[in-house]
Amino acid sequence: MSSWWQTGIVYQIYPRSFQDSNGDGVGDLPGITQRLDYLQNLGVDAVWISPIYPSPMADFGYDVSDYCGIHPLFGTMADMDRLIQAAHDHNLRLILDFVPNHTSNEHPWFLESRSARDNPKRDWYIWRDPAPDGGPPTNWLSRFDGQSAWEWDAQTEQYYLHSFLAEQPDVNWRNPDLRAAMLDVLRFWFDKGVDGFRIDVSYRAMKDAQFRDNPPNPNWREGMDPAKRVIETYTRNTPDIEHFNRWLREVADEYDDRVLIGEINLPPHELVKHYGRSLNGLHLPFNFNLIFTPWDAAAVRDLIEMYEAALPHGAWPNWVLGNHDQHRIASRVGTAQARVAMLLLLTLRGTPTLYYGDELGLLDGEIAPEQVQDPWEKMVPGLGLGRDPERTPMPWTSAVNAGFCPPNIIPWLPLNADSVIVNVASQQDDPDSMLRFTQKLIQLRRETAALNQGRYHSLPARDGVLAFARQHGAQTIWVVLNMTGEAKSWTLPDDVGETAVLLTTASNPPIITGNALPLHPNEGVILAV
Repeated sequence: MSSWWQTGIVYQIYPRSFQDSNGDGVGDLPGITQRLDYLQNLGVDAVWISPIYPSPMADFGYDVSDYCGIHPLFGTMADMDRLIQAAHDHNLRLILDFVPNHTSNEHPWFLESRSARDNPKRDWYIWRDPAPDGGPPTNWLSRFDGQSAWEWDAQTEQYYLHSFLAEQPDVNWRNPDLRAAMLDVLRFWFDKGVDGFRIDVSYRAMKDAQFRDNPPNPNWREGMDPAKRVIETYTRNTPDIEHFNRWLREVADEYDDRVLIGEINLPPHELVKHYGRSLNGLHLPFNFNLIFTPWDAAAVRDLIEMYEAALPHGAWPNWVLGNHDQHRIASRVGTAQARVAMLLLLTLRGTPTLYYGDELGLLDGEIAPEQVQDPWEKMVPGLGLGRDPERTPMPWTSAVNAGFCPPNIIPWLPLNADSVIVNVASQQDDPDSMLRFTQKLIQLRRETAALNQGRYHSLPARDGVLAFARQHGAQTIWVVLNMTGEAKSWTLPDDVGETAVLLTTASNPPIITGNALPLHPNEGVILAV
């Protein structure tokens, strides 16, 4: 029998941007609770919430100063308890972000570690003496600005490691006391009823024990992301990451039906190693590859087949097309292809993760220079690395501020300019809207075993068309996607019997003539065979 995290759909919420309940222009936990009816009606099964812990907000919550608390910006622990209970009352699972690679430099653990070399928590973080020339111990680079990942501490005359901001010192998972404290964080939230964790940059948690220099990247050029000047051989996906995965899995296995989702941006043959040699690692190592693959039928088909072939026996796949760190899918592929993208995401084999607002076809927001909030954009401006455009507030209505916050309040990021038209209320009333299409697609997926748990295999197609079959028992479903803006035709196999159109992205179902399925530009079709 499949687990909920295998047949279900995960919906990611960036809490700052979902619903403001107290009029401060920032989304919060009570706001999420207010919108659970919407999520239940949409048809998703689990809600993943980006960090809501106490934090100085140097990286908007990914610099945690207390893993077992709630930042006042988002509410209280009582608000979280109410959200957990209310989510379960709505038959929704709740997944939290866990940030294990680093803490805030204001975390009490780091304040102790930094206080003296002989402090008991000194080894909870990664400290090193200078190189012989007095400079940083290695050539490791910060992901945010491409400068040294080592920060000099004049008081104790050593460097500490920070893979991201200097305000985010990396912890040392090789230290058993740090490890025990971190694993107790998981237990704290599991005991409260949380159903799982998305594990931030999980593949970076273990660093090379010998502290070897990363090799230079021969393909790097001026104008590229400065952090990519080296190849991260010794700072991510090191061989002993499997130990880290198992430590977390052992805790999750102490509880019933919990899930661990690792943030792992790697090609399929590397990604799948995080399931563990006996599937004793992460339940779902996040598969980001669809985000970075060209929106081309042949390229997407090759990716799917490569990933399916690389999966260990019994491992469950997963797919995602957007998140809080990547430009929105509708902006990447165009609004005309947004429905095709949604149809692809929700019909591939495995667990899909849907980013808030993508069910509306939401585009990246326009952020003026004076409105920039993201520290990454502020540190390396002009390279297009800023993540504010995909984090704009959820548009609920056509009113001023779109129902996200009161009309007299300035939201933390500006609403999209088209929120008067692209919002939940207007799309709920429009039977042909992206939202209504997504609801129908989710319902079809829920009711159809071939879609939510069936096998996958590609079908012959060419000329910008992607076609594949999903099968479960005697049930066969075909998915045919025209990934171009031109009219196409797909040839059905000669031995096919009767077919029926279950869903199409177009206004009217296509009429099959002989063995030819005509496809409008930007049309996707689901057929029952």
